Amino acid sequence: MPHLFSPIKIKNIEFKNRIVVSPMCEYSSVDGFANDWHLVHLGSRAVGGAALVITEANAVSPEGRITYGDLGIYKDEHIAKLKQITDFIHQHGAVAGTQLAHAGRKASHEIPWKGGAQILPNQSNGWETVAPSAIPFTENEQPPKELDKAGIEKIKADFKAAAIRALAAGFDVIELHGAHGYLIHEFLSALSNHRIDEYGGSFENRIRLLLEIIESVHEVWPAENLLFVRISASDWTEGGWTADDSVALGKVLINKGVDLIDCSSGGNVATAKIPLKPGYQVEFAEKVKKESGILTGAVGLITEAVQADNIIQQGQADFVIMARELLRDPYFPLRAAHQLGHEVKWPDQYLRAKW
Repeated sequence: MPHLFSPIKIKNIEFKNRIVVSPMCEYSSVDGFANDWHLVHLGSRAVGGAALVITEANAVSPEGRITYGDLGIYKDEHIAKLKQITDFIHQHGAVAGTQLAHAGRKASHEIPWKGGAQILPNQSNGWETVAPSAIPFTENEQPPKELDKAGIEKIKADFKAAAIRALAAGFDVIELHGAHGYLIHEFLSALSNHRIDEYGGSFENRIRLLLEIIESVHEVWPAENLLFVRISASDWTEGGWTADDSVALGKVLINKGVDLIDCSSGGNVATAKIPLKPGYQVEFAEKVKKESGILTGAVGLITEAVQADNIIQQGQADFVIMARELLRDPYFPLRAAHQLGHEVKWPDQYLRAKW
């Protein structure tokens, strides 16, 4: 029976355990450039024993950033620092991943610790936002511009170009960000997608952009590398995206060369009531895995070694994708291995810290 520290191999890429560093926005870039903050932040999680380290949402275009402080991969000059980061991650036995993202109507905002308010196009550090439909995220925000066909083609081209740069930067895994109310999720959910063309209406139409992005990425992303998709498995709102929709999407994606679905939830409706509790989203990963057959990652208030181990042992997911607990403790994997009675391989530089 697999457990939290069982190795797993997908295609030719080996993961030493089932712990993944979830994408976590740092809002610490200028014009999308990674810097020493990102090197230390991501590198320390590799040193700490995680099997896969995924960067924060990496914007495929300047207008795809949530804030002016977001990481970006929309120009070739971004590659060099990202390559330094992936080299360090690899040196410490982890797989390197990046999350390609477009924020859609949730773009052009102030960084969180400065209030997080929407920044209008005529204000400093602001720009015009785009979305499937001209529906704002909240009533007091300016509506986004509805994407026309040329705009949709640009989105697909931006993801493709970003995938080329991700390869040059040394990433092994791309995760497409289709969750949390950002652009791809906005197309998936009928709550934010009111289009009447081939990109709106039916389930098949609402998933069309995601499938076309996947197709464009596959044109340049090597078959031996991995492609993940993060989704919000439920909008937690009547009339929105549901867990059953997520299963149906999983059945499509498994045949489109997607290797894993990262199952989060929410983010597309400001008034959604989400029942927060430890492991509250694990049920989505379990349902999608068991009913569609695709590999899944579980997220959401997973903070304890035994809790994470049980998710893997019970077959609820194939990976545990952790965020806040790995902010609190970059060395959680080493501590968890010790607590669960598995061999702990400390970095040589830290051997004096062994239990």
